[in-house]
Amino acid sequence: MLDVQEQIQIADYFVVVCGLSRPQLRALHKELHVQLKLAGAGHEHAEGVELGWWILMDYGDVVVHLMQPEAREYYDLDGLYRDCPDIDWRKVTLPEIAEVSKLRAAE
Repeated sequence: MLDVQEQIQIADYFVVVCGLSRPQLRALHKELHVQLKLAGAGHEHAEGVELGWWILMDYGDVVVHLMQPEAREYYDLDGLYRDCPDIDWRKVTLPEIAEVSKLRAAE
């Protein structure tokens, strides 16, 4: 997870996820889409789902990159944005889906 807000204007964070195969990337895409939709986050569409080489999911401030190892190495987002601070995703506290649903209902 990279904090890119100082480097680019289109997003604040990049989440880069590596999957080992096209079916695995498609499964990751589907699960992320379902879970984030339940949490109230939506995106217009995803790019690259059919090919399953690099799937891009745009959530506005957060852009998720699902990549096969070869695509990750070839495009080298980690190297391109090496000056951006890394965020330890294990330390990020996310609200429970039920809590998010309650907050949305209250708005």
